[in-house]
This record gives sequence, structure tokens and C-alpha cells, in this order.
Amino acid sequence: MSDEEVQRVLDSIDALGETGDAADRARSLTKLLDEWPDTHAKVREMRQQAVVELREQGMSLRKIGDLLGLSFTRVKQISEGVTNPREQKRKQEAKGAADSAE
Repeated sequence: MSDEEVQRVLDSIDALGETGDAADRARSLTKLLDEWPDTHAKVREMRQQAVVELREQGMSLRKIGDLLGLSFTRVKQISEGVTNPREQKRKQEAKGAADSAE
């Protein structure tokens, strides 16, 4: 997907909030929000697959990070399917505390 394609998607989202009467806009935006979690997950999975492909082609984490404007640590997390590092760390800490309490 090129930068132009991304911009078209963003422009389409903006148009949902600007076109039609208020009821039509509210219905359209509600539908988008209802679909958003699944769409967001799908986009994350597609990004992960693209990063994995780059790794399989021999590209280093640092090189991919430079390409994407991300740290190599974040690229590693993406390739491993880590979607929210802070939340996963919190869950691990909570699990560790629960295990220690037993």
C-alpha cells in the first residue's frame, strides 16, 4: 500500500464525518466503530506478516526499524505478535504476583 492509498483511506474516514445529514453520519460512523476492532486486528496481522517477510528476506531488525521509523525493539515485538508491550508486561507482572501469592 502506498502513502497515497493510506491517505485515501484516511480521507474516506474523514468524509464519513463530513457528508450527509447528522443521522446518516452517526449511522455510518457507528458502523465503522463497530467494525473497527476486527479491522484493527487484521491490519496488525498484515503488518506482522510483512515484517516477518522482510526478516525472511534477510533484513535485520535495525534495517526494518529504519525503514518503518520504529526502534528495532518494536520491530522485534511486531514480528512476534506483541500488540501492546505495556499491557502485556502488566499482565505478566500480575500473573507473577498471583503465582507468588499461591
